[in-house]
Amino acid sequence: MQYRTFGRTGWEVSEIGYGMWGMAGWTGSEENEIKIALDRSVELGCNFFDTAWAYGNGLSEKILNDLLKRHKNKRLYVATKIPPKNRKWPSKRGFTLDEVFPADYIVEYTEKSLKNLGVDSIDLQQFHVWEDSWAANDEWKEATTKLTKQGKVRAWGVSVNRWEPDNCLHTLRTGLIDGVQVIYNIFDQAPEDNLFPLCRELKIGIIARVPFDEGTLTGTFTKSTTFPANDWRASYFVPENLKSSVDHADALKPLIPTGMSMPEMALRFILANPDVATTIPGMRKLKNVEINMASSDGKALRESLLRELKHHRWDREPTAWSQ
Repeated sequence: MQYRTFGRTGWEVSEIGYGMWGMAGWTGSEENEIKIALDRSVELGCNFFDTAWAYGNGLSEKILNDLLKRHKNKRLYVATKIPPKNRKWPSKRGFTLDEVFPADYIVEYTEKSLKNLGVDSIDLQQFHVWEDSWAANDEWKEATTKLTKQGKVRAWGVSVNRWEPDNCLHTLRTGLIDGVQVIYNIFDQAPEDNLFPLCRELKIGIIARVPFDEGTLTGTFTKSTTFPANDWRASYFVPENLKSSVDHADALKPLIPTGMSMPEMALRFILANPDVATTIPGMRKLKNVEINMASSDGKALRESLLRELKHHRWDREPTAWSQ
């Protein structure tokens, strides 16, 4: 496992982190399997774990709590998120800060997460949605500053809405944000335009989420793929999205190097960007942990392939189904 410095925090975090959305609420989650997968990730050098209160209403945080207890001798970095008060993902233009993150609510859910995680201080507490129009509002600034001074949060972050990487730039300039979580992968390269250069300037850590484009970049979907009704992807991969996604993924297949899978190529594309501190694939199975962690070995994709992959940028606009 290779490590990178997480912005100005100075933390040395694993290039491949652990996205814990799949730990609660998705189909197929099994308690023992999850425990084995998480423990194996630690054995392989993973030290950055990203969860959220919304992942099972605290269940994912409690699962991480158990992991921390099992590995007390390891420095594992804990990142979680405050859910929007109105429970709307993503946020929408026109939502007020008072509707989504009033000061007392920020404190309340930080306290809930501290209890669920079993820690005295959260390494990275993030806002699970964000609108840059809230940047100048003093309420969130006062709440975050208070929690930091109390030692309950070490660093703060924002999770940027899907396909809106610029919807946080003014907020970053407040100097109160230490980390940004954004969708970045072979298709979603737009963060390179404005967000990454600003993070580089301000020394803000970048977490690349959705490295496999919700599964498209595994190369296993077809235009007839379906999902259970209670699986979030059933509402995301509507016909217009599924068909287009499969077409874009199929166009990548001729580029995959011999002996490499599409998911590995997708991870190595992200790791080729030095602006990214860590990427957080969701993993529920042991085999996926071992495969994904192996991508952090210091071996880069050849430059000619990276240039080819740059041509597969796919700029998309938020829609009713993109959530």
